[in-house]
Amino acid sequence: MTSATSPSSFAARPLRIVIVGAGVAGCIVARLLAGRSDVEVICLERVARDDHSEAGTGLNIGPNAIKLLRARDPALADAIAAASWPWKTWRTSLTDGTELFSLPLAEVADNDGVRIRWSELYRVLRVAAGDAVRYGVEITDIGRGVDGRCRLRYEADGQTQQLDDIDLLIGADGRYSATRRALSGAPAMRQVGVAIFRLLVPDSAGGLIDDYEQWFNGAHRLLAFRVPPGHVYIAGTFPLRPDHEIGAHDKSADALRRYYLPPNAAPSAQARWLTETLCANVEQIHWARLQETAVSYCDGAAPLLYLGDAAHGMVPTLGQGATQAIEDGCVAGALIAARLAAGSRDIGEWLRAFETLRAERIRFVMDFSLEASDTLFAGADPVAGALKKMEPPFRAKLARLYRDVTPQGAGA
Repeated sequence: MTSATSPSSFAARPLRIVIVGAGVAGCIVARLLAGRSDVEVICLERVARDDHSEAGTGLNIGPNAIKLLRARDPALADAIAAASWPWKTWRTSLTDGTELFSLPLAEVADNDGVRIRWSELYRVLRVAAGDAVRYGVEITDIGRGVDGRCRLRYEADGQTQQLDDIDLLIGADGRYSATRRALSGAPAMRQVGVAIFRLLVPDSAGGLIDDYEQWFNGAHRLLAFRVPPGHVYIAGTFPLRPDHEIGAHDKSADALRRYYLPPNAAPSAQARWLTETLCANVEQIHWARLQETAVSYCDGAAPLLYLGDAAHGMVPTLGQGATQAIEDGCVAGALIAARLAAGSRDIGEWLRAFETLRAERIRFVMDFSLEASDTLFAGADPVAGALKKMEPPFRAKLARLYRDVTPQGAGA
């Protein structure tokens, strides 16, 4: 680490911490540090204050994130709970209605997860972060000064602003983080051989869809659950060669019916409603491919910290993307606050401590998420794969995932 991060390089002035991205992790860190006299926190967000148009679907947040957030920031946990519905059960069936398992999360977790719209999660987090966030910001230049610290230039409200002498820059700007690409290089990315799509629709299912549930037709999977105030989030996957893009033929209503309706049996009422709803809204579906990016929390050449998807893009099979961003934000915010309270201004030590707290945990979560994707790959047997998930080894890993967050999240 450069001399810019050593205690002697700072006068009595507040440390300047700049966060790029008012997403999940960025808002949590900004909130946990806002209002302190020993630090100046500036969070820069590209969209306008009330613009959540890029967050149009839904998500489930794992019990582990809720547990850690409640320990760190009970008021924020309450606000998220008020905007969501509890996630209590993980149920898996075939698209002909045959149930494979129904797991109450209480058997492997200390508390519920939640189901929420992305737009509502962003609204709650951005309200909680308050005046620490500057909206409508377009970063035009970002780099490192001669002393190793970062600097950036941005435009907002028709004016150009310059931020120099940034003591810690936090990149929390998502899986395709422009901050990480500009300062540390684009991360290695690996396609894992699965196409995924997402859709949010008004709930017209008449009670067919409620808590978290999956349906398989071979290796083709549907997933759905209700989110407030009255919508259904639908996701689907199907195998795709890692070196292939999703073709137009895969995005047609005919293909969706072929992928998800059982060929030799009548579909369940749920599978029929989900498939026909997808076909009726095919133009609104968001398409992507399951992929992983190389993990990088820190850059040893500068006072830089990456959080959330900017640090570790992972497959979403266990719903751990936003969940791990919450863990990242809680751990980073608590650690920095504790170090500041103790009078430490050694940012290099902060970063090493954070990486020690998070490295093993995030590797476990990413590996387990990929392991749990076994039923999504070409040739998979969803029946055998689902039954395996109810055996003691997999359930023990689920319990580790959902429960073992407090010690590693101590942050002090």
